[in-house]
Amino acid sequence: MTQQADPAAAAPAPSWYTRPPTEVLAAFDVDPAVGLSAARAAERLAADGPNALPEEKPKPTWRRFLDEYRSYMQIILVAAAVVSLAIKQWSTGILLVLLTLLNAVVGLRQEGKAESAMNALKSMMKATARVRRDGTESEIPAEQLVVGDVVLISAGDQVPADGRIVQASALQIDESALTGESVPAAKDAGTLTGERLAPGEQSNMAFMNTPVTHGSGLLVITGTGSGTELGKISGLLSATEKEQSPLDRELNTLTLWIAGAAGLTMIVMFALGRSRDQAWDALFVSAVSLAIAAIPEALPTVSQVILSVGSLNLAKRHAIVKELPSVETLGFTSAINSDKTGTLTMNQMTAVEVLSPTDRYTVSGTGYGLEGRIHHAAGTSAGVEDAVLPYLVASDAKLVDGRVVGDPTEGALLVLGHKAGLDIEATRERYPRLATLPFDPGYKLMATFNSAVDAMGRPVVRCFVKGAAPAVMGRAATALSAGTTVPWDGELARRAVAATERMGGEGRRVMAAAVRDIDPAHFDPGGDLLALVTDLQMTSLVGMVDPPREESKAAVAEAQAAHIRVRMVTGDDVTTGAAIARQLGIEGEAVLGADFAALSEQEQMERIDTIGVVGRVAPEHKVLLANTLKKKGAVVAMTGDGVNDAPAIKAADIGIAMGSGTDVAKNASRMILSDDNFATIVYAVAEGRKLYDNLTKYIRFVLLLLVTFVLTFLGATILNIASGEPFPPPQVLWIHFVVNAPFGFALGFDQESPGLMQRTPRPRGESVLTRPVMVTVGLSGLAITVFLLSLIKLGESRYGDVDTGSSIAFTAFSLCLIVAAFECRSETASVFNTTTFDSKQMNWAALGEFVLAVMVTQMDGFRRILGTTRISVQQFGWALLAPLALLVLWELGKWLARRMRPAVA
Repeated sequence: MTQQADPAAAAPAPSWYTRPPTEVLAAFDVDPAVGLSAARAAERLAADGPNALPEEKPKPTWRRFLDEYRSYMQIILVAAAVVSLAIKQWSTGILLVLLTLLNAVVGLRQEGKAESAMNALKSMMKATARVRRDGTESEIPAEQLVVGDVVLISAGDQVPADGRIVQASALQIDESALTGESVPAAKDAGTLTGERLAPGEQSNMAFMNTPVTHGSGLLVITGTGSGTELGKISGLLSATEKEQSPLDRELNTLTLWIAGAAGLTMIVMFALGRSRDQAWDALFVSAVSLAIAAIPEALPTVSQVILSVGSLNLAKRHAIVKELPSVETLGFTSAINSDKTGTLTMNQMTAVEVLSPTDRYTVSGTGYGLEGRIHHAAGTSAGVEDAVLPYLVASDAKLVDGRVVGDPTEGALLVLGHKAGLDIEATRERYPRLATLPFDPGYKLMATFNSAVDAMGRPVVRCFVKGAAPAVMGRAATALSAGTTVPWDGELARRAVAATERMGGEGRRVMAAAVRDIDPAHFDPGGDLLALVTDLQMTSLVGMVDPPREESKAAVAEAQAAHIRVRMVTGDDVTTGAAIARQLGIEGEAVLGADFAALSEQEQMERIDTIGVVGRVAPEHKVLLANTLKKKGAVVAMTGDGVNDAPAIKAADIGIAMGSGTDVAKNASRMILSDDNFATIVYAVAEGRKLYDNLTKYIRFVLLLLVTFVLTFLGATILNIASGEPFPPPQVLWIHFVVNAPFGFALGFDQESPGLMQRTPRPRGESVLTRPVMVTVGLSGLAITVFLLSLIKLGESRYGDVDTGSSIAFTAFSLCLIVAAFECRSETASVFNTTTFDSKQMNWAALGEFVLAVMVTQMDGFRRILGTTRISVQQFGWALLAPLALLVLWELGKWLARRMRPAVA
């Protein structure tokens, strides 16, 4: 038997909102009163699979552990350990193996511990759905829904899958997590026109996992699982790869350079050694010593510790970093794309202006807090109670312990009533409700019919109306002015329209209120209530806004002072976004996300620098913005809190989620702001710059150390000094871990360099190994090499003992590194200034290393471990000459650098 093809299978998902309900139902061959049959639902479930998002399986622990050995540093360390064991250098080989294990364990422990974003998406799904099948309503697991199912939704439900609305009664759905809209979207069954409408513009569609805040509806399922809007976001998440951090790239580059130099040196060592008839095993020992010397063994561990402490400091300021390299990535940030709703703004609608026919009032306070008051700004009457009364009576919301239960817009109007001095519950009790005309997107207003008495004391049915300003004003005949009825004439109406346009241009949502008294004898609560909403008496207009956070404006200014470009991306319209952006000081033009996406790649690259606000953005538009900026060379941070933000958060160099946001956004991010404060980002960027700047100081120090080792071994081989092995493995490891590591920590926790936050961020891809750094490191390393080889030769010629010369050189090397650590704090600033000793860590490290430099040749225990010999005071004096000469030469080089680059710190 051949299975009949599903007529809906070929229909592209974006077309459903352009089709009338009857056509959609016909496409799925379903009667809304009956629903699918159980048999047809089972067939479609078998064909399409469950209504679930694809699950991302986490890597097993052993696989993640092995992944830690994919870095160049780990590979070289393992190779050196294998060679050491092969030539029976047991202690060295075992130590290197243990070091690789330490690096792997530290790296593993510091990975992000959150679940994958795709799995968080999956967990967000509603467990059950009310469905109509075989003419019977029943509740089934949401995963069993199929396309064509008829589903019933009402206030308090979560939409279980994407569907075309075929019936709606005052239906409103909160789509903020999906679209970024700060106000619940009104839904109806009408038919829309136009292609490529964003989800936020599809007023006849309902989307998976969005909560129903008001009313009820009937929908036919048009997409399940990966075919939903959430499914598209899931696909974007799985297709977006997180990139290596700048620090990881720097360390890999550094490792390759050093490995190449060490490899070349080994070739020279073997060639010259064999030409001198040196034994293979002796050459292997020298090669292992060089390999150990050339590998910055302590660098990964020191870097991890520095970043760990940095992440702890950020956590104390409510910035929780999930992946350590993200700490230093923050220091590169040159562009921040910030979601508006809930990030730059409070995501709490607030009434800020009230207009009656003769008076204007401003309202202080923000959000749902009851602090603030109403100020009489202009007009003849200070009384505002009559103006705001309808907003309280024609409302189903409640204020409970500082939070809104019900529609957020109604909640904001209740707060307005409280600021006006009205007792909300007492007011409602004074006007018992007889009937309700619920809000509907068709007529865009809500009305209640309540018992009241008129001015003459006669009982009446009073109709209280609130809704969109044009809808209410279009039904008005008079206006209430200071307790007196005045005609809603042309002049008054024109002023109201002008005020509505002004407030709309300021990014405000404008509501209107009105009343009408009806003779109880002519009132039928079961009749056509909408027909009674006419000849209204206007009482007021109210301008509402989702206000910017108080700290956001200052944070935007700080970011711009640090040469970081801030852009707003929002699901709201561009007018609202542009108005908020102006208040925050965000510069640039406002464009639609779809318009930007329609540009060619070249036009996008040219236009992006002029854009400050992008409105009506879909998730893919946010990803496109991040990728365009990255192509331009920017290091991009993306902030957000909704499901719709997650793909861009993952695509950005540093994805930042709000702590109050969805788990999807948090799991896709690299950093979470537990206080939802945009200003925390600026602090985090400052901390990131400081950490990266300090890490570059340490990298310069490490690079000098490695260059010196390579040049010293190469010079010893060419000049046949100490048989090509100036320092045995124990002395090399001592330098790396006992000298290098403490100075690494001291430099990593150094004071912030002056003017750091006024510098332009490093461009994407710019290496820390700049030409000035390479010249400084090369010349300084060459100078130290000459000193060390000369001291070894001095010991051999003057004291007749190469071991004595090596011990003098080993001491001199430690002392030279003390000088180098202080000099590496700045590329050009002299150490002869008052800030040289402002770091306690550096001071203690220098003192400790000086003491150890003396002890390594004077104490028997150290001599046995390191293979040194005792040196005299005179010989120690020879060792002191090297760091003194290095200090003079380095300061001379910095003086020349300041002459050529006076602006560099």
